[in-house]
Amino acid sequence: MINVSHEGAVEILTLAGPRRNALSVAMMRALIAALHDAKGRVIVIAAEGPAFCAGHDLNEMIGCASDRVDEVFNVCTELMYTVQAVRQPVIAQVQGVATAAGCQLVATCDLAIAAEDAWFATPGVRIGLFCSTPMVALTRAIGRKRAMEMLLTAKPIDARTAADWGLINRAVPAADLAANVMELASTIAAESDYTIKLGKRAFYQQIDMDQDDAYRFTRGVMTANAMAPEAQTRMRAFVEKRK
Repeated sequence: MINVSHEGAVEILTLAGPRRNALSVAMMRALIAALHDAKGRVIVIAAEGPAFCAGHDLNEMIGCASDRVDEVFNVCTELMYTVQAVRQPVIAQVQGVATAAGCQLVATCDLAIAAEDAWFATPGVRIGLFCSTPMVALTRAIGRKRAMEMLLTAKPIDARTAADWGLINRAVPAADLAANVMELASTIAAESDYTIKLGKRAFYQQIDMDQDDAYRFTRGVMTANAMAPEAQTRMRAFVEKRK
């Protein structure tokens, strides 16, 4: 269900499930566990087949008791929090379609690169199930008006538009997708593990603060960071023009 592989310091978690890698409860739990167990310095979430992820498995919501349906969204929320809580930067490698909770997963990842022929949508309104949880990550990634348009119309956007709107970092030729993702992941993995971990945690802590609180918080983070032995060693090496 989740295939794990490594390229140097980069750990690749590949979605390999039925129905276009639908986020069934089992798939989400497996991905949560894989994220927690990851030993790589950077994590890539990729996918097998023609689609990245088609969202939730609707079979788990049809004719089920409310507590069963609630479990689906509880586990989904846990997954999204886990992506941003693990110490490693998480990069989405997107091919094909990423819809509904699949689009949410892309929006939640720290970084994302997509093939030029990939597309993204939150089409829940068409089946009477508004994409309410996906809109949390989507709104924070692309802003209110653009998110609302996607949510209300169910119209897909292509990878170029997704890059322009900030849902992904960039769109690249499909043949170059894996290489572009690995180049980005390897660049990050070459940096200080301690510094990256500290920076990622601080990023998500400050992002919803008002400006005064954010500066107050990040001043403290930078002071603690600067006093760390690794930072002292690296800053001294930089000043002295040595490795």
